[in-house]
Amino acid sequence: MKLAYILGAVDKPNARRVNIKPMPTMGGLAIFIAFNFATFALLREQFPTHELFSVFLAECIIVLTGIIDDIRELSPKAKLAGIFAASLVIYFLAGIRMNEVTLPIIGSFELGWWSLPITIIWIIAITNAVNLIDGLDGLATGVSIIALFTMGVMAYFFLNLTNVYVAIWIFALVFALVGFLPHNFHPASIFLGDTGSLFIGFMMAVFSLKGLKNVTFITLLMPVVIMGVPITDTVYAILRRLLNKKPIMQADKHHLHHRLMQLGLSHRQTVLVIYGLSLVFAFISMLYPLSTLWGSVLLTIGVLIGLELFIESIGLLGDNRQPLLHAIQKFIKRLEKKD
Repeated sequence: MKLAYILGAVDKPNARRVNIKPMPTMGGLAIFIAFNFATFALLREQFPTHELFSVFLAECIIVLTGIIDDIRELSPKAKLAGIFAASLVIYFLAGIRMNEVTLPIIGSFELGWWSLPITIIWIIAITNAVNLIDGLDGLATGVSIIALFTMGVMAYFFLNLTNVYVAIWIFALVFALVGFLPHNFHPASIFLGDTGSLFIGFMMAVFSLKGLKNVTFITLLMPVVIMGVPITDTVYAILRRLLNKKPIMQADKHHLHHRLMQLGLSHRQTVLVIYGLSLVFAFISMLYPLSTLWGSVLLTIGVLIGLELFIESIGLLGDNRQPLLHAIQKFIKRLEKKD
């Protein structure tokens, strides 16, 4: 907190912010230090040397990008360049990437040169998804704890024994976040800042890639569902801006947390509701490894329908954009007329 004030990494109130007083940001630096102290000092023997140091280099690029943004506010293109540079380190130096895809009916095929763009897009998308949801005290931190804890459990039980270190790596980040949450929960004394949200999102993308080296229908769905809240918020933010003919990168106050607060929920209630939604996604994701292929397909369809109904009921895309709810209402009215 003292360092944030010294460097000028302070979040001042404006039309897009919910804080009413200047707040120290750059809290992600504390998470970064705690996480790497655990991995390099306490748990060093658990991790492959080359991979650990390669990922650490990528982390440094991301954290440096976040620190500069918290102090000077980088343009979206400059921020994207930082994520892209860190992604290249993960792909070429750490060797963490998507290589092969196995799909029902089609079978298995190598991604070849497509491996690079698909891996880069995955990392950029997940990193930005967590960055976008960081709008309320403790929101991104708590949602990330739930998602990462679920990811760690899945890694421990469903990856082979030689990759148990991945679960340990994930839990090290989980408990670094747990240590930070009391200072970040409403009323917060420090914010994550882009230093934190970019770092957490980036690490979630990297950890999920460890289980996506050979992609199947189920292994692709699991991390997507686990990170359902930030991914949903990002997808609907893009759709909302396209429908309103606004630039995709333009910030607004119509994200999931904004909409819940506009419906009358308090700051803390909104955060707890989204925590609950994250837990629902987490429990659903755990059903995939236990389901058959068609069971997974039906589960996914059910999740998409339920999610769409929830999104339309809170008016995330707008009060006049509720096609599924309107279709259900028309169907019910027809049934009533027949009776």
